[in-house]
Amino acid sequence: MPFQKVQPEKLSTSVARQIEKLILRGVLRPGERLPPERELSERLGVSRPSLREAAADLQNRGLLASRAGAGIYVADVLGSAFSDALIKLFATHDEAVFDYLSFRRDMEGLAAERAARLASDTDLKVIQSVFDKMQAAHAKRDPSDEAGLDADFHLAIIESSHNVIMLHMMRSMYQLLREGVFYNRRIMFQRRTTRETLLDQHRQINNALQARDPDAARKAVEDHLNYVESALTEHRKAERNEEIARQRFEHEQSRT
Repeated sequence: MPFQKVQPEKLSTSVARQIEKLILRGVLRPGERLPPERELSERLGVSRPSLREAAADLQNRGLLASRAGAGIYVADVLGSAFSDALIKLFATHDEAVFDYLSFRRDMEGLAAERAARLASDTDLKVIQSVFDKMQAAHAKRDPSDEAGLDADFHLAIIESSHNVIMLHMMRSMYQLLREGVFYNRRIMFQRRTTRETLLDQHRQINNALQARDPDAARKAVEDHLNYVESALTEHRKAERNEEIARQRFEHEQSRT
């Protein structure tokens, strides 16, 4: 018969399992410091030696990291999906920029659809909270805070889709997403795109999610990223037209 005796699980193993699930589900993030040993052992209801044994196991597996005199942190198990040099390369070549937008449209459209169906009430509160912060930052003359919250808003949607593979993949691309958001906004403002337009697009996304409308949520995300792509395409055309006009002008000047 395919049965085995049930073995009681050590306390340290139970602790390790709880912490690793929090890391897997994205609750504990890379670089986040765990509470002090005494506090954490009290929260978990285990002895400090059991907690130390669990922490040592997780450190050996590369999930936690100890910093001398600073405590224990979640290890940078994700890192960045791309090096800084490659991110800069992406930003200077049209092929990569537009492929990146296409990838975001596909992935974030799916994430928004899933979030509208699967997000808990608390997930939706988090998304609403980030959007509220975007609205507050919108009133500031400096647009950088709003741009940073733009990236946080999109990541909050991905987190609310409750797909751990998608979550960790997109978090590993966070730097690329953040760079993309700042870059896109800078270019669009040159094309007379207003911050009001972008804020309204995010409002439409948020409204669809809060209404738990999967189709509307996906469409709102896709419409937003289509708009971004269109604005960048117009910018590229304007740059080429300006270069041609400059060459004509210089040629005309040389003939006088």
